[in-house]
Amino acid sequence: MTVLRLLAQEAPPWHFEDLLREAHQRKLTERQLSGLRQATGLALDVRASMDRQRKREAALAALVDAAQEMADSGADILKAVTRRARLLLDFDMTYASLQQADGSSYVQHTDGETTALSVGLSMDKGMGMGQLAQHRHAPFWSSDYLADDRFPHARDIDEVVRSEGLRGILAVPMTHGKKSLGALYGATRAVRHFTPDEVSLMRALANLSASAIAAARRQDLADARATEAEREAARAESLRTRLSSVCEAQTRLMDMVLDGCDLGDVLHTAAEALGGTLCVRDAQGRIPAATGQLPDLNEATTVRALVEAHAGDEPVAVTGSVWATRLGTGMAEPAVLLLEAPRQLGSIERQLLRSVGQAVALVLQRQSMAAAAGPVRDEYLDDLLSAAPQSSRRLSERARRLRIDPAGEHIVLVLRPEGGKPGEASIWAASYAHRHGGIRTVRGECLVLFLPGADASTAARSAAAELSAVLGHPVTGGAAGPTRDLCSVNEVFEEARRCLDTLTALGCAGRTAAAKDLGFLGLLLSDKNDVDGFVSSAVGPVLDYDARRSTDLVGTLEAYFTSGGSPTRAAQRLHVHTNTVMRRLDRIGELLGPSWQDPANALEIQLALRLQRVKGSVYR
Repeated sequence: MTVLRLLAQEAPPWHFEDLLREAHQRKLTERQLSGLRQATGLALDVRASMDRQRKREAALAALVDAAQEMADSGADILKAVTRRARLLLDFDMTYASLQQADGSSYVQHTDGETTALSVGLSMDKGMGMGQLAQHRHAPFWSSDYLADDRFPHARDIDEVVRSEGLRGILAVPMTHGKKSLGALYGATRAVRHFTPDEVSLMRALANLSASAIAAARRQDLADARATEAEREAARAESLRTRLSSVCEAQTRLMDMVLDGCDLGDVLHTAAEALGGTLCVRDAQGRIPAATGQLPDLNEATTVRALVEAHAGDEPVAVTGSVWATRLGTGMAEPAVLLLEAPRQLGSIERQLLRSVGQAVALVLQRQSMAAAAGPVRDEYLDDLLSAAPQSSRRLSERARRLRIDPAGEHIVLVLRPEGGKPGEASIWAASYAHRHGGIRTVRGECLVLFLPGADASTAARSAAAELSAVLGHPVTGGAAGPTRDLCSVNEVFEEARRCLDTLTALGCAGRTAAAKDLGFLGLLLSDKNDVDGFVSSAVGPVLDYDARRSTDLVGTLEAYFTSGGSPTRAAQRLHVHTNTVMRRLDRIGELLGPSWQDPANALEIQLALRLQRVKGSVYR
C-alpha cells in the first residue's frame, strides 16, 4: 500500500529508494523484500511512463502553441519557429535555412546567436548537415559537429560553428509534400546526444513551419495575382478614360471650329487635353500663336520637323519632348503644330495631336480668307485715330461693312514690345485683332489695337501676356476706354498712349495699365476725370461701412492723417480714448487691406478723402 500511496502522490524516485532501505533495516524476509523490490520497480516504470506521457502532452501543447504563433506571425514564421524550438528543446542556438532554386541554401533567421556571421550564410548544394538532411528527407544530428567526418564540411560553415562555439547540432528538413523548403537547426555549445523524442519534436516543428511557409507563399502568390488583376483593371479603366477623353476633346475642338472660335482658344483647349504646350510655327520660324514657351529649336531642327511632318499623316518626334504634326491648309507656306509634352506620347495621344492639327488648319484657313480684308480694316483704324474731323454717319457705315458694331463698346490698346522682331509683332497683332473681332495698326514702335470690350485693363494684360510669350520679351501697354462714340477714338487712343508714357516714366516697362490702374495719376491722364471712380477705389469700403453702420470711420481717417499718423493725437482731436482710435484703425485695416498705410496707398487715400470732402461741400 505504501508503494501505491507514493505512486499516487507522484513521489520522486528517491522516495522509493528510501522505502527499500527502510525495508532492509527492518529485516524483512527475503520473500517480502523481493515482493517490495518488484512492486517498487513496477511503480518506477509506471512513473516513468507517466512522465513520458506528460512530456508528450507538453510537446503536443507546445506544437499547438507553435502553430498558433506561426499563424499569427505572418512574415516572421522562421522567427517564431526558431524561438519556439530553442525554448522547448533547451538549445543554445537555433536557426533556419531556406532552399534556393539551384539547390543551395542560405540562413534566413537565427535565435540565440552571439556573432553576426550566421544570418545570410550560404551553404552550397551537398555541403553541411542541413543539405544532407534535405537530400535524405530525414533528420541528421551530430553530437560534436566539428569532429564528425560522416558528411562533407564547408569552410564557411565550420567557421561560423567555431565562432559560435557550437558542438552538438541537430538538423531536420522542412518538407511540404515531397518538396523540401529548407532545414531547421538546433545546436548546443556542449557535446549532446539527441533523444528520439527530441528529434521527433524538432521534426514536428519543422513540418509545421514548412506548412506555414507554403501557406504564406500561396497567399503571397494569390495576393500578387490579385494585385496584377487590379493593375490590369486599372490599366483598362485608364485606357477607357483616355479614349473617352480624346473623343470628347475631338468633339469639343470641332464644335469650336464650327462656332468660329479664334486660334488661341482652340490651342488652349487642345493643350489642356494633351497636357502640354502647343505652338504653331511656319518655315521661317514665325509663331502665329502659342500657349506657352517651347524649347528653342534651331533652323535645321525646324526644317526637319516641317519635312518629316509633311512626309506622312502621323505626328513625328522632333526631340525627346517635342512632337510635330503637319498643317496642310490655312497658310501660304508650310507650317507645323509643335507640342511639348512632359511624357512620351502613346498612340491615343498621337491621334489626338493629329486631330488638333486638322482643327488648327481649318482655323488658319478661315483666318487667311479673312486676312484679305486686312488692309481695308487697318486703313479704317488709321482714320479713326486721325485728329481730323470725321463724319459720324460715314464712320458708322464703314464699320458695318467691316462687321464692326458702331454702337458697341470698344477699347484701345497701345502695346510696345521691349525686344524681338517688329515683323513678328505685326503678324501677331493682325492675328490677335482678327481673333477678337477688332482691327489693328502700327504707330512707330507701338501696336495699336481697337477691340470690342468694356474692361481695358484686363484686355491689356491678356494681350501683352500673349505677345510677350510669342516674342520672348516683355511688353509694355497702355489702355483706355470703353467708348461708344467712333468719333472719340482718337481721344481714347491719346489717353492710352499717355498711360504707356507714364509707365515708361515710372520705370515700369513690361507692365500694362489703364487710367484707373494708376490711382490719382489716372485722374490727371484721363479725359473723363472719373473722381467718383477714384474715390470708390481708394476708400469705397470705408464709405460703404459708414453708410451701413452710421459710423464715422472716414472722420477717424482724416483725424489720423491730420495728426501725422499718431493715434494718440488723433484721439485728442476726436475727444475719444486712444484705444477707441486703435480699434477703428483695425477695422479700417480690415476694410482696406493690410497695406493701406504704405506711403503710396496712404497718399491716394488722403487725396480721395479730400476729393470726397470737396465733393460733399459743393453738392451740399
